[in-house]
Amino acid sequence: MNSGAGAGDSATSARAVPSPDRRRYLILPVTTVIETGNHIAQLNNGHERRDRATQLHKLLELVIEGKAPWVLHTVEWGECFLRSLLAGAGTGVQLTDHAMSGLGLGDLCILAERDLYRQRVTGVDVLIWTLDNQLGAYS
Repeated sequence: MNSGAGAGDSATSARAVPSPDRRRYLILPVTTVIETGNHIAQLNNGHERRDRATQLHKLLELVIEGKAPWVLHTVEWGECFLRSLLAGAGTGVQLTDHAMSGLGLGDLCILAERDLYRQRVTGVDVLIWTLDNQLGAYS
């Protein structure tokens, strides 16, 4: 996710590393970490799988240390989050219909995280940076 400067979320924006133009911050959704780990685990080549897993491990250590160009967006998997998923995460289309159109639960989780982040901060635009056309349509 990407949010503009002046984000009022002290837990996240205080640690957020500004992008080069100093007006944008990169927020790493938890779902992105999970999806990346799943893609790595499915690699057929064991050497590539270990290499990518090691790289992900190092990147996550940088996030923990506050040295990465993004911060992790903490999300509680409670009733509110699950209700958001069932309702389609602010898209106006319910989870079942998204599944029928090919938009997966991982993408819906990213949208739900985006909406929760929007609720926590004020006065900023929160966008999703993705190369996925279907997910990008809801950004």
